[in-house]
Amino acid sequence: MSLPVIIQIAGPTAAGKTALAIEVAKWLDTEIVSFDSRQCYQELSIGVARPSEVELTSIKHHFIASHTIHQPLDAHTYAEQAHSVVKNLFQRFPVVVMVGGTGLYWKSFHEGLDKIPAVDAEIRNQVIEQYEQLGLPWLQSEVSRLDPLFAAAGEIKNPQRMMRALEVFRATGSSILSFRKKETAQPYYSLCSIGLTRSRDTLVELIDQRVEHMFAQGLLEEVRSLEQYATLTPLQTVGYTELFSYLKGACTLEQAKEQIKINTRQYAKRQLTWFKKQDAIEWFEPDQLAAIRSYIKKRIA
Repeated sequence: MSLPVIIQIAGPTAAGKTALAIEVAKWLDTEIVSFDSRQCYQELSIGVARPSEVELTSIKHHFIASHTIHQPLDAHTYAEQAHSVVKNLFQRFPVVVMVGGTGLYWKSFHEGLDKIPAVDAEIRNQVIEQYEQLGLPWLQSEVSRLDPLFAAAGEIKNPQRMMRALEVFRATGSSILSFRKKETAQPYYSLCSIGLTRSRDTLVELIDQRVEHMFAQGLLEEVRSLEQYATLTPLQTVGYTELFSYLKGACTLEQAKEQIKINTRQYAKRQLTWFKKQDAIEWFEPDQLAAIRSYIKKRIA
């Protein structure tokens, strides 16, 4: 008996993933599960390019405006909830479309993540404070002394990962490597992965147009309404942090807008880099719909 199929549609922001996912889901008469780490929040709309009401009513979407910024969704929790949703959908559909640009959410869903214990905020803050005061040489020395296994794994020049390793050791007394998952669960689905992209110049132009459209839709007003929650994790994201700076008087509105465009381009580049490393992903441009359909047909036959 053949396994049900997940059609993954991934790629950088502004590449046209939402439109393609809806096209494919309608064609296959199925539903869409998002793996976007910001579109899942009810309070965020314009700044995260949430699908329009017309798009959302044309096809059932999951993990769009489904959670609140006051109870942030992390990658582990997303994976657990998404597996539950997908398994439920497979009771009704032989194929499900999953679409998004958050590589960590996809990795957590498809491969699983290391189950590292939660670290007390006091320990984390202490590590950050010491790093800021004592610098990289101290951090490298401390990690090498306490977690030589991690130090030997080649991350000795990455401060963020070293701080993470150090806080985990201080919290648990064990190397962060000891929490790496030992086995991968047998998948209950087969995978058809589609990467969607554009030429670099086209993507830059589309990103700039999208940002201008967001401002025309009322992005500044949306951000202003959320200013009291500026420190919450879901709001530490492109399109919001720049305007919070503007509202604090740190820059002009035009400077904030230009910074959003720059940061979005950089984010798109990181997304492409992430998904280009994914095995067995076939890349297309949005106007290659016939080729995309042909590829899907072969994979789900």
